[in-house]
Amino acid sequence: MRTIVITGASDGIGASAARILHRARPEDRLVLIGRDPAKTAAVAESVDAEFHTADFSRLDEVRALADDLGELGRIDVLANNAGGVFPGPETTVDGFEKTWQVNVVAPYLLTNLLLPTLVASRASVVATASVGSLAAKFNLDDPNTFRGFTPDRAYANAKLGNILFTKELHRRFHDHRLSAVAFHPGVIATSFAQESGAGLLHKMYGGPLARFFGGSAAGGENLAHFIAGVPGVHWESGRYYDDRRRPGLQRPIAKDLGVAKRVFEDLGEALNVSW
Repeated sequence: MRTIVITGASDGIGASAARILHRARPEDRLVLIGRDPAKTAAVAESVDAEFHTADFSRLDEVRALADDLGELGRIDVLANNAGGVFPGPETTVDGFEKTWQVNVVAPYLLTNLLLPTLVASRASVVATASVGSLAAKFNLDDPNTFRGFTPDRAYANAKLGNILFTKELHRRFHDHRLSAVAFHPGVIATSFAQESGAGLLHKMYGGPLARFFGGSAAGGENLAHFIAGVPGVHWESGRYYDDRRRPGLQRPIAKDLGVAKRVFEDLGEALNVSW
């Protein structure tokens, strides 16, 4: 029996992946994380799972969540799937731009706080990234995208951040039997971009194009593939995939290990955490 933690599981691809995994391996322990208590509880009940709620725009809730998850004893897979795009720029109570915090800072902090459990469990850390990272215009001195903010640009930069975090996590901890992978879920139908004012993102994630290509079910299948997969067999640690087998197209900055190290270290300094 494996213990699998999925964030962003109250709807969309997180909920879809939970249902797929439950059908395939009902003996696994699913732990679902969502922001909305009622929606998260409903999904959890449908797959006989445990659930916790946390708003990733508040890091005190992420810390409390980590305390709760630490009681699990082991975590075989941490799927950092929670994300969103917001009209912003909006500064959170923690001082980060909301898009950057929800997509990058919160999963970084959660992974850090759970690191002893993850390493002891020889876990996989799965990041839901996006082909949208190809549109990133990333400034190392302004990763929050406070300057020149648009919803599309902030989201693209955040998804690049997910890929960079995955690469540096792999570099630092793969020798400790921790695996990390990032993937593009496909063109999916979900509500998370509908209120953002982000034209391109709305077309990708909320419009007819997403529904035509299979919607949340297809994205859930992709997430479930990486959660269920065996590192070194079904996917390679430290890689970014744009489908289940093909390494994803990346801009040069996404392959720059120096940039990945800088982003990783800057986040640690901003959060006052060490690895």
